[in-house]
Amino acid sequence: MSAFGVDLSPKMIGLARHAYPHLRFTEGSMTSLETGDDELGGILAWYSTHHTPPQWLPAVFAEFHRTLAPGGYLLWGDYVGDEHLHPTQGYGRPVSYESYLLPLDRMAGLLEQAGLVVTARLEQEPGGRLRRPHACLLARKPERP
Repeated sequence: MSAFGVDLSPKMIGLARHAYPHLRFTEGSMTSLETGDDELGGILAWYSTHHTPPQWLPAVFAEFHRTLAPGGYLLWGDYVGDEHLHPTQGYGRPVSYESYLLPLDRMAGLLEQAGLVVTARLEQEPGGRLRRPHACLLARKPERP
């Protein structure tokens, strides 16, 4: 299967299709990916989970596990911390959304609970253009015995 993208936002799908017309983008949820079991060689979840309420993350990561082929990789990157944010301004405009920043150890634990093995981790402290701590986790779905 070739690369494809999924987003809940029709506007984001439109922007992605415009920028990359040769790739497939669909409106959908990370909790219900339109692909079969064990099909994907890799998943990139980049700044895609911090708007997900923490109680839904096990379902998201279980879906990643379901769709990854044995030996497949997940590269996850997002903000980390211990905050529940409700911004009202963003980029000089009024906004309304929530962000859930969780500690890196908790995120790694959630991936492991879903059956993925964390093989690498990187945490970057704020500085320069980075206003909040950011982290990356590389996880792998184990090969079948």
